[in-house]
Amino acid sequence: MKLEVIRVLDDDGRVVHPEREPPLTGDDLRRLYRTMTLVRILDERMLRLQRQGRLGFYLTSLGEEATHIGAAHALRPGDWLYPAYREVGAALYRGYPLRTFMCQLFGNAEDPVKGRQMPVHHSVRRLNFVSVSSPVGSHIPHAVGTAWAAKLQKSEDVAVAFFGDGATSTPTFHVSATFAALKKAPAILLCRNNGWAISVPSSMQTASHSFAQKAVAYGMPGVLVDGQDILAMIHVVAEAAARGRRGEGPTLIEARTYRRGAHSSSDDPSKYRDPEEPREWERRDPIEKLRKYARGRGELDAAFEERTRQEIDAEIGDALAYAESRPPKPPLSSLVEDVFAEVTPRLREELAEVEAEVAKHGPKRPPHG
Repeated sequence: MKLEVIRVLDDDGRVVHPEREPPLTGDDLRRLYRTMTLVRILDERMLRLQRQGRLGFYLTSLGEEATHIGAAHALRPGDWLYPAYREVGAALYRGYPLRTFMCQLFGNAEDPVKGRQMPVHHSVRRLNFVSVSSPVGSHIPHAVGTAWAAKLQKSEDVAVAFFGDGATSTPTFHVSATFAALKKAPAILLCRNNGWAISVPSSMQTASHSFAQKAVAYGMPGVLVDGQDILAMIHVVAEAAARGRRGEGPTLIEARTYRRGAHSSSDDPSKYRDPEEPREWERRDPIEKLRKYARGRGELDAAFEERTRQEIDAEIGDALAYAESRPPKPPLSSLVEDVFAEVTPRLREELAEVEAEVAKHGPKRPPHG
């Protein structure tokens, strides 16, 4: 069984399937281009900061920007996003402030998750962008549960779980797919097949021709899409969301893309893959493909592109300066907040003990015993 790879554009940005071409305005195209460029420049700059020792950890989305930014465009603002590691562009597309983004990376006093997560593990409640979870696939049941809750509440919201090809080998993926299909939950299971689960190639995850075809066994539609084509991503995610809103249940989407960078700043891909492999994907760069399409429509020009890069550079500089000027750690009181609706007497006692130890030994020496 082989599924067609859904495309709208060829590698030169020309429309090859006009019947699938989403109705994007010039403003839509410029916003998509700007967000993809923002993510690309952020990744370059933040990885350099990590190498300089100013950040502890970072993950890039190099070459995968279309998969999640296209999905964000296709969805409504109230729909729920459950990201894996490389989908912060979806939050930025929805309006996640760069200053907040940067504070989370530093885990400083204005980090919205109060230093409780690793860098790049963002959570944006007002945007329905749920916290990134490091364990592979552990967020997929949460997304399906949210979708089922929306159905029970007769809401038209849908929930999207983004995950890599490696997550399809976890029990949580199989349980979630079965449950979603049985309950006809308005969930979109979006597998970002980027070729590698850290050092394990996707060929070691399945003997099937595609991950999308597994949907047949679960009782839901399976869609295979070119993840380098943001127009195709918008098309298939919009169709899946419409199905869910009509009460027709979940969809499994496999977006064929490629991880051109390392898994993370802690990874060295030269140890396990041919260095020529990522170069083969450079000609299919999703930003370049969108750029050619938008230019062909007369909605993008060199002046806009240059101005966009200059604006992004200035915004990143401002956000970095802001984050580095904030107090470096959340207040000690944050240790006991959000555990219960109200801080319990026992937690207050424990906090007072910690504060006393810090006052006795100084903030740079951790208390012992």
